Amino acid sequence: MAPVPAPEPFELLETVEAVDARKLRFERNRIKLPMGVEGTFGIIRHPGASLAVPITDDGQVVLLRQYRFAVQARLLEFPAGTLEEGEDPLDSMKRELGEEAGYSAERWDALGPMLPCPGYSDEVIHCFLARQLTPLENPPAGDDDEDLEVLLMSPQELDAQLASGNEWLDGKSITAWFRAKQLLGL
Repeated sequence: MAPVPAPEPFELLETVEAVDARKLRFERNRIKLPMGVEGTFGIIRHPGASLAVPITDDGQVVLLRQYRFAVQARLLEFPAGTLEEGEDPLDSMKRELGEEAGYSAERWDALGPMLPCPGYSDEVIHCFLARQLTPLENPPAGDDDEDLEVLLMSPQELDAQLASGNEWLDGKSITAWFRAKQLLGL
């Protein structure tokens, strides 16, 4: 799997505007691109995230149905979370798997990083396959503002949902599922 592309140099001419929001920062910058073109570009600065495709011992896929304000809908997603400052992506994912789905995992395989929206964000999501799951008796409390439901589906049911379009999966989950299926030989 290819690593995240190495940055190419650009010249920052001016930060026109910067707005801090919950774990994000929006910037409008005047820059000179590597090929010499100048322009104003918006970018969302993101601390990064991690995501897990959890698979139970009997082959069920653990998913979340989560309300997302930006699209005002409930989406199917894999457990994921924003990295805290200096946090290791795998440590973050272990915490999020417990908080969001109520599981711990013994086996972790890297599925590689992904860039979900490189046209306007520097976010990198580190994807993992989580196996040998154990349900937690007393899962740690998650974020107060998360509205989610834990679901179990067979891989065939998940593929059928994707094919039908009856349930929406977000892009990061679709990418991670595709990568996990390759590793699992599905």
